Formats: sequence, structure tokens, C-alpha cells
Amino acid sequence: MNAGNGYPVDLWTVPVYFGAVLIITVVIIILSALIGERGKSRDKQVPFESGVPSTGNSRIRFNVQFYIVAMIFLVFDIESVFVMTWAIGGKQLGWGGYFEIAVFIVLLLAALLYLARIGALDWRRRKSEGSHHR
Repeated sequence: MNAGNGYPVDLWTVPVYFGAVLIITVVIIILSALIGERGKSRDKQVPFESGVPSTGNSRIRFNVQFYIVAMIFLVFDIESVFVMTWAIGGKQLGWGGYFEIAVFIVLLLAALLYLARIGALDWRRRKSEGSHHR
């Protein structure tokens, strides 16, 4: 079989790769169960972080706005990967690629403006809907 660029395509390598991954995974799990540490003393069950013993409660309530901003950051961070790959191959893509990335960036800016307009990026406390005085 030929890939069109002169290099042969061997499809048998895909199942061999997945088989090797499966075998290695099973071997690692079995070795971990066989030679892993089994002792469960009281000292080993205490959480320990960077040389500092834990104090207080780990159940801290975060503002939901923190999670919203984190999700928005992830979306825009992942989109920056597309802009970066375009920048690497910009000369080969020509003007068509330039206009496509320009539309993409305009859409990202429109999404950012929309998020700012609805207050998704606003950290100030919001008053409840029913407490507005006229």
C-alpha cells in the first residue's frame, strides 16, 4: 500500500502498538501489586505536603466565579494553540490562511466581548435580582 508520497503505509503497526501498550500497562499493574509497599501504619496515612504537616480543613468553599474564569481561560488557552500553529506555517498558508486566522481571531474577540458584557469576567459581588430598589 502507498500513501501517495512514496512512503509505504503499514497498517499492521497500529494494532501492534495498541497491543504493546496494553501489555506494558498490565505488566506495570501486576508488578506494582507484587512488589509494592503493603504497610499501613498510622504515620503513613497522614497527608504530608512538601515537608509541612497539614493543618485545618481541606474543604474550602471557592467562589463559583473562580471555576467559570478557569473554564474560560482553558478555552482561550486551547484556542491559542491554533493561532500558534498558524503562525508556524503562515508563509505556506498564504493569503487564504491569513484571512481564515483573521476570521478566527475576530470570532474569539467577539466571544471575549460577549463574556465581558454578560459579566462572566466580573469578580464583584452581584446583588440578587429581587433586591434592586428604584
